[in-house]
Amino acid sequence: MRWPSYEWLIGTRHLRSTHRRGFVSFVAVMSVCGLALGVATLIVVLSVMNGFGRELRSRILDVTADATIEGLHGSIGDWQAVAQRVRREPQVRAVAPYVEQQALLTHGLYIAGAAVRGVLPGEEGHVTALVRHLEHGDLADLRPGGYEVILGVDLARALHVRPGDSVVLIAPEGIATPAGVMPRMRRFRVVGLFHSGMYQYDRELALVNLTDAARLFALGPGEVTGLRMKLADPWQAPSIVRRIAYSLGGSGYYVSDWTDHLSNFFRNIEITKSMMFVILSMIVGVAAFNIVATLVMIVKEKQADIAILRTLGASPGNVLGMFAIQGLLIGLAGTLLGAALGVFIAHHLQSLVGLLERLLHTQFLNPKVYYMSELPAYVEGFDVLRVCGVAFLLCALATLYPAWRAARTAPAEALRHE
Repeated sequence: MRWPSYEWLIGTRHLRSTHRRGFVSFVAVMSVCGLALGVATLIVVLSVMNGFGRELRSRILDVTADATIEGLHGSIGDWQAVAQRVRREPQVRAVAPYVEQQALLTHGLYIAGAAVRGVLPGEEGHVTALVRHLEHGDLADLRPGGYEVILGVDLARALHVRPGDSVVLIAPEGIATPAGVMPRMRRFRVVGLFHSGMYQYDRELALVNLTDAARLFALGPGEVTGLRMKLADPWQAPSIVRRIAYSLGGSGYYVSDWTDHLSNFFRNIEITKSMMFVILSMIVGVAAFNIVATLVMIVKEKQADIAILRTLGASPGNVLGMFAIQGLLIGLAGTLLGAALGVFIAHHLQSLVGLLERLLHTQFLNPKVYYMSELPAYVEGFDVLRVCGVAFLLCALATLYPAWRAARTAPAEALRHE
């Protein structure tokens, strides 16, 4: 059985020093705590950025399709034939037509603008997961010719309507009459509400039957605004829509995917995440370099011990190893403790934020600004490894100067006043 080297034994003993009322040990503990807080903070912030991006993508795909085909001139005629050609693509799982235009909705004195989307209730559930977010009613309630509408909860709140009330939809195109151009309008009955969790959709989207939307917006027989597609792998949407565009010949159609809707937003999330990693790494660096002060104090206190070891035959390399071990142990303890604390906080962040909101009677996230009212967090193993690696590397660099200074201690000079 091989015993640990005496560098290890002496280095760990110095960290447990109780000399001078344990001041050195106290400083070492504070260094570990500071490093742990820095590492935990960095992991939590990166996890929030990951969770925000993932939740945003998930909610977008619940309400919008993975990809869409639109007519360059505002509509697609004979959409069944186009849909049949699109279904030949192996990655396309479902295709559904839609009609969508901006319109005004009124209820009494309340007016709100919205995107009115006409859908086929039997097909819409195959391309989106909006049915999971219905708080009242069902897509099947949107019967052709029934002139019924399902509103987002925030849009209904803005109009002060409930299921069973009526709203008037005013289309942007007017009707020419002897008295002049009159707005095209129709009364719809509210039969349902949905809550996607994204203010952008909950405040600006109204669902009606495809036939009713086509009549309201004066589309010709068999005409729709476009086709919505469900793909086998949404992450491959950009390459899939390119193949679909080639198969359609690219004439008269505009093909897009879900990444086009908020591409700049997703890019900003990635840039912000990178910048936060760099900025918060500086905090970790400050905590890591506290190890320098800790080890310098230990070297100062242990000069006599170092001199005695040198006179007994210890080389400068042995002394350097003793103090390098101390710094690395402090760094390892702080890094591991911070990683555990950061992962724990990230996994329970929503509960902690909810508790603070109840205690402070406030809401930290305004859905009108941040698209969602919750603070999601998702821990990625690569981020944890990256943070721990950077923190431990900074700690290793921080040990170099104190260890080198200890190795240069002159025995005679150190023992002169002992």
